[in-house]
Amino acid sequence: MGPNSWRKMKPKAATPQCELFGAQLSELLNPKHPLYVLAERIDWPEFDAAIDACYAADIGRPGVNTRLMVGLVYLKHAFDESDESLVARWVENPYWQFFCGCQYMQHELPIDPSSLSKWRKRVGVERLEKLLEATIKTALAMKALRPQEFHKVNVDTTVQEKAIAFPTDARLYHKMRAALVRRAQSLGITLRQNYRFKSKQLLAKQGRYAHAQQLKRAAKATRQLKTFLGRVLRDVRRKATFLQGRIADEPLRELIALAERLLDQTRSSKHKLYSVHAPEVECIAKGKVHKRYEFGCKTSVATTSKNNWIVGAHALHGNPYDGHTLGGAIRQVERLTGHSPRDVMVDQGYRGHGYEGSANVHVVRSIPKRATRALRRMLKRRAAIEPTIGHLKSDNRLDRNYLTGRTGDRINAVLSAAGYNLRKLLRWIVFTPIFWLTCWLKAMLAVEIRLRHATRQAARPEFTTALI
Repeated sequence: MGPNSWRKMKPKAATPQCELFGAQLSELLNPKHPLYVLAERIDWPEFDAAIDACYAADIGRPGVNTRLMVGLVYLKHAFDESDESLVARWVENPYWQFFCGCQYMQHELPIDPSSLSKWRKRVGVERLEKLLEATIKTALAMKALRPQEFHKVNVDTTVQEKAIAFPTDARLYHKMRAALVRRAQSLGITLRQNYRFKSKQLLAKQGRYAHAQQLKRAAKATRQLKTFLGRVLRDVRRKATFLQGRIADEPLRELIALAERLLDQTRSSKHKLYSVHAPEVECIAKGKVHKRYEFGCKTSVATTSKNNWIVGAHALHGNPYDGHTLGGAIRQVERLTGHSPRDVMVDQGYRGHGYEGSANVHVVRSIPKRATRALRRMLKRRAAIEPTIGHLKSDNRLDRNYLTGRTGDRINAVLSAAGYNLRKLLRWIVFTPIFWLTCWLKAMLAVEIRLRHATRQAARPEFTTALI
């Protein structure tokens, strides 16, 4: 943590004054609502103990209440909301307000939406893992999850795509030139020519040429855009060095390094630059027919084999081989659950994993004919992780990551998993009573059928004679 990150006092305990003519939310809301039930079952003081270390003891303005921030983060990833739409819906929904610890109905935004991004950076990935761990503990306490389910887990990787446009050379040259010009103007550097209008017009022409399959004209326009970037880069480097003796501005130095990297890269280069504002983005090929390349980072997901509770999720940078990520995934499962898995099911992408531990790793290729029924069932359950990943992407904001940097990738992966488990808990609260009621009705119906059958048998004459 930097020195400025400590200039905020610990959040004060929420002690709202009683309203004379206002009714409390606990008196107005339905106590059987899933969010009401879950708000009473989550161990909220645990977050205070974990997050207080991010704040100073007695310096600066007091931070926002921890339960409010944690509740907002849970709701954001459980219901797939942006920071802006989250606080807007929070004002309209009294159950969301009760879930975040409010006693009375609120009619104003709880925080500015930008406070959420600042809070995520302050807390960090390690402490945000507590949110995922809390969902697992709550599921155990409510008996929606049993400790025996931690013994068998499924592990797989997916791609967490970054919120960037599809990278093309022409667009990258244009965006990099614009970024250099903006930074130079903010530092008071007067450029000989910034090519603002020429570059914009040429980029539009290049797109039309490429769409019309006029490839020579499109290639010529791309080379001209590259020339514009080279001229601006040399002008900025020369004048920044002349004015300051050396380039002391760190953001400008980073932009110059990125521009040089972009100008030097070719079609066969490794570690290419695919985005100006997100240079950490990698090109990953997963063998999909409909999407050959995805731009972002790999993400490892671990779920229980029986009921698909997520017990581990973390982002992986550098496009590692799937097998080399297995050890880290199992260690995270042990850290979050407190149990060591006995059987780990993976797909063929994990062949040659080299994992050395107590767990038995089953690389599912084809199920052996002599396999027992239990082993056959366990290996078939490996495919159950695929729809879980699909729900993470479609419902919990894993499909497109809007958080900046590599830290943002790791934060989004963990919080998406926490949001998935929260939705699963809400569904369990709704449908479990209906399930047990259905089982009870079926049992009563079976008893009644047996009684009717016995009554009919007793009423038959031959049956009565046989008894005599």
